Amino acid sequence: MSHPTSPDKQRAFDSFYKAYTEALTDGRAALFVGAGVSSGAGLPTWPRLLREVAQDLGLDIERETDLVSLAQFHLNREASQRNRLNQIIRDNFAHTEDKGIDLTDDHRLIGQLPVETVWTTNYDDLLERAFRSQQKLCDVKITRADFSAPTRGSDVSIFKMHGDANTPENATLTKDDYERYSVRHDWFINALKGDLVSKVFLFVGFSFTDPNIDYILSRIRLSMETDTGHHYCIMRNPQKPDDDSGDAQARYDYDMRRLALRIEDLKRYGITALMVDSFSEITTLLKELNRRASARNLFVSGSAHDHTGEGGMARLQKLSYRLGEHIIREGYNLINGFGLGIGREVLTGSLEQFYRGRSGVHKTPRMGVLNERVRLYPFPRIEDEAKRKETYDKYRRNMLASVGFTIFIAGNKLDTETDQVVDSPGVRDEFDLSVALGAYPIPIGATGSMSKHLWQQVMADPQKYYGNVDVRAPLEVLGDETAKDDALLNAVFAIIHAINSAPR
Repeated sequence: MSHPTSPDKQRAFDSFYKAYTEALTDGRAALFVGAGVSSGAGLPTWPRLLREVAQDLGLDIERETDLVSLAQFHLNREASQRNRLNQIIRDNFAHTEDKGIDLTDDHRLIGQLPVETVWTTNYDDLLERAFRSQQKLCDVKITRADFSAPTRGSDVSIFKMHGDANTPENATLTKDDYERYSVRHDWFINALKGDLVSKVFLFVGFSFTDPNIDYILSRIRLSMETDTGHHYCIMRNPQKPDDDSGDAQARYDYDMRRLALRIEDLKRYGITALMVDSFSEITTLLKELNRRASARNLFVSGSAHDHTGEGGMARLQKLSYRLGEHIIREGYNLINGFGLGIGREVLTGSLEQFYRGRSGVHKTPRMGVLNERVRLYPFPRIEDEAKRKETYDKYRRNMLASVGFTIFIAGNKLDTETDQVVDSPGVRDEFDLSVALGAYPIPIGATGSMSKHLWQQVMADPQKYYGNVDVRAPLEVLGDETAKDDALLNAVFAIIHAINSAPR
């Protein structure tokens, strides 16, 4: 994380990261996504879309700031026939994948966030594609009927409050649409009102001159009175002109004065502005949110057909069981690929600890819900070797996308051709991929097999894998084949705690 450049900005971002990460952990985080996110994928902005409409009206799009009124002027001229506006929406925003429009890094990062509520004024389907690319089931709400028939088992609800490009005749676009919104779309207003009280919103993709934000905020103000919660909005500072003289400097000075007033005005709605100087800082922010959110997610990689170390398979399975217990007890979440001889024991330990933590003398505050604390990804059985490798590669990538740490135990399998126990290449693949995705590897080398090789690799250059965080002492313990289980488990969590508590 490197975007803050002043003490005040650093404090503002630190406060935001702390509050929003807690909201992500508690399931209270929400996003409100504006057109700026879609424009990064190459979708046209409204000034560009309405340029010809403005010309037909004898107006200059460069001088128009109220594009909602501009659309209304066109509708007035066309005797309330909005065929042209509908076609503009459909042609530019419907079926983005068929048009060859790729997801941006920001979309992918949004899709990876463990957020369950997303609001948007965008007509396109890029958000749906972003979440689905992470194997998440979307409950997309566009009409009143969508509210009465929710998608069962969904991971995220996407509220498209201004409509969808596939039904542009119902999209909110003109002044008439906005003025009648509270009557025609009262279900959205009521849902938004509830979310603004119970959740922490991050507004992203809105500029400080965006008319959509004004209409949204006015609805909030009218429906919420004084209880609006605490929210955040990312906005970009006006860009300094190349020269400091003439009209360009005057416009910049004017924009800065107006921005200061807008930031102050946002406080009426419980919104704190997070100012960035470039759009790349938004990507940095989303990456940091994902890093902080995934810091509680631990993936256990490993398999064991046999174990020749002290205590044999019985000890290895007991260690795996206790690791599962510790993960839940320490407040972390388990992601498990259910590796042979390892996965079942880790899972059993985590489940038993979870249920102990929800009742009786072992009851633990904020234990959460099971499907958030324990996520299981058993690999499908595929006979065709080529198809199996392709499928497993995709499967591993999705499984590891939201992982902060990967713990490696043993890692061997039976080679059916030679009838010999060999190191597992799948464990190596999970090491390489998790590191590439930004996770910290923690190989318990004392368990032998592939984990021993991975431990030797990490031990040879700890800084490559852990940066400036000094974890050499606990890392050495993990390679000690004489170390007891308690020492190994303590070393695992010492590394995790050291990295999570290190300054960024």
